[in-house]
Amino acid sequence: MKPMIKSPLQIARASYQPKLPLSLKGNVILKEGTATQSVDDQEDIKALFPNTYGMPLIKFEPGDAKKYPVKNAGVILSGGQAPGGHNVIAGIFDGLKKLNPDNKLYGFLGGPSGLVDHKYIELTKEIVDEYRNTGGFDIIGSGRTKLEEEWQFEKGAEICKKMNINAIVIIGGDDSNTNACVLAEYYKQHNIPIQVIGCPKTIDGDLKNEMIEASFGFDTACKVYSELIGNIQRDAGSAKKYWHFIRLMGRSASHITLECALQSQPNICLISEEIAAKNMTLSDIVDDIVEVIVHRAEHGLNFGTILIPEGLIEFIPAMRKLISELNDLLAHNDDFNAMQTDDEKRQYIKGTLSPESSQVYRDLPKGIARQLTYDRDPHGNVQVSLIETEKLLIEMVAKKLALLKATGVYKGKFATISHFFGYEGRCAIPSNFDANYTYSLGYTAAVLIAEGKTGYMASVRNTTAPADEWIAGGVPITMMMNMERRHGQMKPVIQKALVKLDGAPFQFFAKHRQKWADENMSYIYPGPIQYFGPTEVCDQPTKTLQLEQGL
Repeated sequence: MKPMIKSPLQIARASYQPKLPLSLKGNVILKEGTATQSVDDQEDIKALFPNTYGMPLIKFEPGDAKKYPVKNAGVILSGGQAPGGHNVIAGIFDGLKKLNPDNKLYGFLGGPSGLVDHKYIELTKEIVDEYRNTGGFDIIGSGRTKLEEEWQFEKGAEICKKMNINAIVIIGGDDSNTNACVLAEYYKQHNIPIQVIGCPKTIDGDLKNEMIEASFGFDTACKVYSELIGNIQRDAGSAKKYWHFIRLMGRSASHITLECALQSQPNICLISEEIAAKNMTLSDIVDDIVEVIVHRAEHGLNFGTILIPEGLIEFIPAMRKLISELNDLLAHNDDFNAMQTDDEKRQYIKGTLSPESSQVYRDLPKGIARQLTYDRDPHGNVQVSLIETEKLLIEMVAKKLALLKATGVYKGKFATISHFFGYEGRCAIPSNFDANYTYSLGYTAAVLIAEGKTGYMASVRNTTAPADEWIAGGVPITMMMNMERRHGQMKPVIQKALVKLDGAPFQFFAKHRQKWADENMSYIYPGPIQYFGPTEVCDQPTKTLQLEQGL
């Protein structure tokens, strides 16, 4: 392959050797715990996964030398990018080669479709070395094809038999690892000798539990976003004339927003899970923002920063009800589609919705209301992630402040700038933490393959300690599953981890947010990710992990 043109930082990072847990540095033995069960719906999950349910937790410990037979593996990058994916592959490659030099690793191209369509390359040392410690998924590409149908499983088995591939590693989020579990069960049920191992990936941070402390990429993405937020806060405190409304990626949970708040200490931070728990309306949220803006204006502080999670709209109970009604109302609605003008469509919707949802719809700015109506995904649902929530809030806050100014309650100036930070963090050069963590996950997957395991997710814990003390092993994917309604049917899925309002990270935030709202000097400026220097600067994990571990 043609060598890449590299920046000085890329060249320096290429020589970085990721750290491994002590248990992975030499020979390994597996210690099995007791049988496990799913987080919920135990009988339903057991019935669906009779061959992979109830398997024990696995922990690696240093052991005696052991000879392993040749086992070739294929790897799939699934879903959206996350910093560190290349190091997972490097860890798998190095682990396989150490366990048996004759092992081979193949990469399926373009995500899960590469397995089905038989598109692959052999990942040689020359290829893998070009991508060590780099961001992105470009070594083999990614995709969002779901592995759900038996014909897909059979096509995968066909290419694996042809290439003598004994195991598949799926690197992905909750849906991708759910598919990995289904695939593992199918092959086990049909006595097809193919193992399936998962690796926890998503910058959103919602694939976590007692055995998976963090999904990879979360650390790097949050550090990238927090640097940008810190830069904006420095600018806000210098210019003293703008309120910055900053929307952050993370549709299903507010982990990114909370972590960035802990790192930068903004004036206002909205947490979707809290808003849902308090049954807040959009008007309630606007009132809370306005209260802070008015208070700061009374002290001559006509500037600030507001962090907003991408999925906020879906967590507002009244908005969630409106979106649900719109999805049902406009699905295959020929009368609506035949209407010619926006006003005609708007009047039709207002007259057809329930009284409660109709009022919510009327209160929305027309641009947002129109967006809820027109932008739909292939399933006919509103594409909530495309809704510019930060601009919606700016418009509604400005309207409320104008009313307060007319009565003399508010005497400040309200100038705004909106931002959305998403793709900026997904392919960044991984932090030292993510470089180490992902390499360890990949190496762990290689050991699980060598030991003949299937239906497991690679697990690396105790990650707030030095890497030597990390605990590597495997967790049965079924242990993380429950039943949820998807597209009108109950399906087994890995349970998403939402922000826990009684958890240490949120409690720390809740304790300090009033101070951050009031003061001029509470801002923290995290600066760019540091790769070289003191350990306490370069290798530190997220604030979320530190607080969860009591540090």
